[in-house]
Amino acid sequence: MAIDPSAKIHPSALVEDGAEIGPGATVGPFSVIGPKVRLGPDVVVKSHAVVTGLTEIGEGTVIFPFANIGDIPQDLKYRGEETRLIVGKRNRIREAVTMNTGTEGGGGITRVGDDCLFMTGSHVGHDVQVGNGVIVANHAAFAGHCIIGDNVVIGGLAGIHQWVRIGQGAIVGALTMVTNDVIPFGLVQGPRGVLDGLNLVGLKRRGVAREDIAALRAAFQHLAEGEGTFHQRARHLAETADSDYVRQMVEFVLADTDRSFLTPKP
Repeated sequence: MAIDPSAKIHPSALVEDGAEIGPGATVGPFSVIGPKVRLGPDVVVKSHAVVTGLTEIGEGTVIFPFANIGDIPQDLKYRGEETRLIVGKRNRIREAVTMNTGTEGGGGITRVGDDCLFMTGSHVGHDVQVGNGVIVANHAAFAGHCIIGDNVVIGGLAGIHQWVRIGQGAIVGALTMVTNDVIPFGLVQGPRGVLDGLNLVGLKRRGVAREDIAALRAAFQHLAEGEGTFHQRARHLAETADSDYVRQMVEFVLADTDRSFLTPKP
């Protein structure tokens, strides 16, 4: 066990032999820290939380009561192989959140970036890759192998199907089931997710230039109503786009994927 002298461990907490607790970290009452866990500097684990498995928690992250972080995947193919969960810096992991380690078949690592907010009861499944600045509202869930880009917003009780990719800056409405890939900056809503436009509010909040927003709107319109198939329209945009934001959208569409795309609603 390696506990920095400046760490604060409540007497009722169970920190198992082998755990590493960094400088300034806090472990609250009745929490459990497993033997292969590494808590970075200034991590806070509040009361009644469990951090287990081969798990790393980055600097300044706060884990709230009754969260279960780093337990084994909810996957019948899992056979006890040693896999990892890596959580970045300054995340807020609220009450009853669950995050599972990876599987051998999925690359072995579940990864969460920096500065994310996971609200009460949300779930990050095995082998999921979450970017930076992601907001996941109450009881939303990522199934296994999803890839979530930076600055994505997921509404409450939304469900993201396994293997789905959600591009940077997209927003998914509450109570939405997403079964196909979502383009960067897309707006998805409805019980069976429909690509209903762009996340214009998010683009404006991040200070994206007006000309880039106009280019994205024109590109979206072309993807929705242009000639040819969805991928033919995307290839046409790849040849003509001047905006970096449009190029990012097109590169996402033209990349290899295990799921088809939600196509824009005309």
